[in-house]
Amino acid sequence: MNSPPPLFRHLPARGPELPLLVSIPHTGTYVPPQIAARFASPTMAQGEMTDWHLHELYAFLPDLGVDVIHATHHRFVVDLNRPPDSSPLYPGRFETGLVPTATFQGANVWRVSPDAKEVQERRERYHRPFHAALEQQLMGKVARFGRCTLIDAHSVESRANRLHGALQHEIYLGDRDGKTCDPRLMELVAGEFGKRGLQVSINNPYKGGYITAHYPGMAGVQTLQIEMVQKLYMEEGAPRTALQHPRFAAFSGTLRGVFEAIAATRR
Repeated sequence: MNSPPPLFRHLPARGPELPLLVSIPHTGTYVPPQIAARFASPTMAQGEMTDWHLHELYAFLPDLGVDVIHATHHRFVVDLNRPPDSSPLYPGRFETGLVPTATFQGANVWRVSPDAKEVQERRERYHRPFHAALEQQLMGKVARFGRCTLIDAHSVESRANRLHGALQHEIYLGDRDGKTCDPRLMELVAGEFGKRGLQVSINNPYKGGYITAHYPGMAGVQTLQIEMVQKLYMEEGAPRTALQHPRFAAFSGTLRGVFEAIAATRR
């Protein structure tokens, strides 16, 4: 039997370190067997709602001097981009919670949903260590540089779901309606994607999740969420062939160009 992966992976900067950190909370696919045994259907074990292969897509980041922390466990175990107290990010709108009970399409995740005690146990075992590591990295960078920019990276299928209709743009940037980063950073990132022929939407329908909303509470930290449709780098719904898809390497190169421009402003 294969050993379980660590709870998360930290990929340190290989180039000269920058005050720039990227988190990837939904790229994990591992589910402990005792949790997977409780899925409502075999479909849930196929990785629905995964931000497929983002840690591979962004594999160039450490070479640019950027630290990366990415999930290894699936968001069905615990959602690292949700508040630990399960408070809503978008009051009045459908959301998947700290331990999701339904998918974006409305399918049940569990035969019997985890009770409050189990949710608390998962929060302590999986959610807290990831955020402790994020906070430690942010504190270290602020101590060294006086500031740090945290970019939270995501991807999503473009088809309609309970959150929104079919997505018409390709890149979705979120700063919680202008609250979490310098407007110049948003302008820069939107412009870099736009220069590469990509359609960009700002704060609609994705404004940023818990990571984006929470960490500007730390002195010297600003945050920005980058969401993208998965068809930019893979055939949606076909994750097993994604790494060999001709769009994968090409779009990784596109992202590298965007992050080189971001990195140049963080020095």
